[in-house]
Amino acid sequence: MSGGAIAALIAAIAFAVLVLLLAIPLLKLGRTLDEATLAIRKTHEGATPLLGEAQGTMTQVNAQLAQVEGIAKNVNAMTTNAAAMSAVVSSTLGSPMIKAAAFTYGVRKTVRGRRDADTLREARRRRRGASRRGGER
Repeated sequence: MSGGAIAALIAAIAFAVLVLLLAIPLLKLGRTLDEATLAIRKTHEGATPLLGEAQGTMTQVNAQLAQVEGIAKNVNAMTTNAAAMSAVVSSTLGSPMIKAAAFTYGVRKTVRGRRDADTLREARRRRRGASRRGGER
């Protein structure tokens, strides 16, 4: 064997060892990719029922929101009716009640004024009578 043949044999053995050393990480990388593919497949299979449940939940929430909207519309109508009723009652009963209150105030003031005037006259009469009696002595 010549020197060139021995060098070629050594190079071929080194190349084979290098290929074997590089094959091990490549095999491990292949297994890792297989596991990742399996995990993604399981996640996808598990996500489908979750999405279905989320869809059902959203349908129920939309139905509830529709009911709440109907209730809010009814409350709005009732509030409008109550405001209109309040305005009618205020205009119907408010004005006569104010007039009655003003009338009773006027009557009280007049009666009080007459009572005070009667008391004043009575006091003057007493004073005059007392001064006449006092002046006669």
